[in-house]
Amino acid sequence: MLSGVNVALGVTGSIAAVKTVELAHELRRRGAAVRGVMTESAQGIVHPWAVEFATENPVVTEITGRVEHVELCGREGWADVLLIAPATANTVGKIAGAIDDSPVTTCATTALGADVPVVIAPAMHEPMYDHPGVLDAIERVESWGVEFVDPRIEEEKAKVATEDAVASAVARATTPDTLAGEHVIVTSGATTESVDPVRTLSNRASGRTGRAVAQACHVRGAEVTLVHDAARYGDDDEITYASVVHAESAAEMLAGVQAHAGDADALVSAAAIADYTVAGADEKIKSGQGDLTLSLAPTPKLIDTVREEHPDLTVVGFKVETEGGDETLIDRAREALRRVDLAFVVANDASVMGETETRALLVHEDDVAEYEGKKYGLGERVADELAADR
Repeated sequence: MLSGVNVALGVTGSIAAVKTVELAHELRRRGAAVRGVMTESAQGIVHPWAVEFATENPVVTEITGRVEHVELCGREGWADVLLIAPATANTVGKIAGAIDDSPVTTCATTALGADVPVVIAPAMHEPMYDHPGVLDAIERVESWGVEFVDPRIEEEKAKVATEDAVASAVARATTPDTLAGEHVIVTSGATTESVDPVRTLSNRASGRTGRAVAQACHVRGAEVTLVHDAARYGDDDEITYASVVHAESAAEMLAGVQAHAGDADALVSAAAIADYTVAGADEKIKSGQGDLTLSLAPTPKLIDTVREEHPDLTVVGFKVETEGGDETLIDRAREALRRVDLAFVVANDASVMGETETRALLVHEDDVAEYEGKKYGLGERVADELAADR
């Protein structure tokens, strides 16, 4: 997500600065190079040595004759983006007023003047965040093109956003917006069919690929609607890159897509949707009664139904198989591609379900490309292929 991106990480005097070390590590895990810049107040919360350790680079704690702010954030500077996380109310207000009395605010003024992207993740007590002057300062700075990562409001505190949300915002600020203005629906994960109030039928899908596609589309500028089982795959508050529509069963997933397809530009159907459902019992089926026979009925094919209703919608399909090798994958992917008029199909062996690594074939009518690696990388590849198809 951040491969090759140089991040100048500004740290200010919020107690959330204790999270800076882990944030720096996370940015680097995603491919970024990081250099720290700290205010005097921040140094009272986390030692510069800790930030130096986390970034493996010297930390700027004062502006000297080396003009570190220009070296980092000038027109020919090192940084591709200035990230201020956490940012106090004091710092946001000073940035709005072009006040340069710390290394962080001086870097901010320089970056804004040099058209270097700036991302700010505020953290403070909730009443401070609700102060009219702070809100006015945020609005003013946003009008200059600065990306704010909304804090999490908990326990009367505006807590700094999650590392994933911050990293996503940094990626969005530094990635070409090839899907800007597009509304993309992504289905993700497994569906679950109820046998009774206790038991269900489902599959092994983890939803990692679908969520990776959704995040990658957001990073490239799209408005994203993610349709998945929110109860199964985590707290909606953690998903800042998409509007979430909860869908547990195949029927609910189809309804969730249909509700948004009318104003969508593309659908990426990455979910492992149940092919069969069952008439669920109202009460728990008693155990210990011998053999039990369930009568399964086929579910409507989501992509077929959506294609019939929206003939001009760009649709990307996914295909999973358990036998036959690549030739079988390609043949069956192309059958689906032609039947539903898909943009392309992502095909993979079932053995990668639930894993963090994957191998997939991106099947078009006239060519096939192979991807092997992390699922978040496959998400990026799918988003890029989708953008190229627009």
